[in-house]
Amino acid sequence: MTNLKRDEILLLFDVDGTLTGPRMRITPEMEDFLYLKVLPKATLGVVSGSDLEKLFEQISRDRIQELDYVFPENGLVHIERGQEKSRQSLQNHLGEEKIQEFVNFNLQHLSTIKLPLKRGTFIEFRSGMINISPIGRNCTREERNAFAEYDKEHEVRKGMIEVLRKQFPNIDLTYSIGGQISFDVFPKGWDKSYCLNHVTKGRNFKEIHFFGDKTDPGGNDHEIFADSRTVGHSVTSPDDTKRKLQELLGV
Repeated sequence: MTNLKRDEILLLFDVDGTLTGPRMRITPEMEDFLYLKVLPKATLGVVSGSDLEKLFEQISRDRIQELDYVFPENGLVHIERGQEKSRQSLQNHLGEEKIQEFVNFNLQHLSTIKLPLKRGTFIEFRSGMINISPIGRNCTREERNAFAEYDKEHEVRKGMIEVLRKQFPNIDLTYSIGGQISFDVFPKGWDKSYCLNHVTKGRNFKEIHFFGDKTDPGGNDHEIFADSRTVGHSVTSPDDTKRKLQELLGV
């Protein structure tokens, strides 16, 4: 159990599978535990591959603003206590020509993949990344769960990433599988560890802890989990996160 003061310890959390179920809202029990028990004892932040509007679907806008740090899109968007501090742009970094070449190839390749079902919104362009979903982000909860099971057996996302790596060897991109139905594509170094550049600037935390469920190599929590600046905690569910926090903080 740590006895550090609140401003000496930073706890960073993935959202899906860590604080909430996949694309689900945080439960009232987990919310009360996080805000009433944990927040008084530690500086808190969330790090998500999703954009801010999708975060609001899982943790309310008011609650998000109570956190010390919010890092949508892996920290390419930097928010402190409800105020946006900085934003990085994929469009400026890669340029429109490369982006269109990449998007066009993906649209063509997606049309060749046969799945039990497909829905809509296969490619989502965000400020700091491109999110690709073979089934389409418009699928229902039941369809999402079914694809996740199908992908475990057939490795659809992994196979698609292998194709993209061969097709675009000269573009400086990282491919990261997270959640149930999609994977993220972003420039190297723009993974979740990017947010550490913000929290180590002007602050002197004695400990930075990260909690995530996709911490194995290839998962979108791996880089920040394995970073030398963090103490990484691999979790299997929100309940597991709660248990590890109770052990760490004695709450």
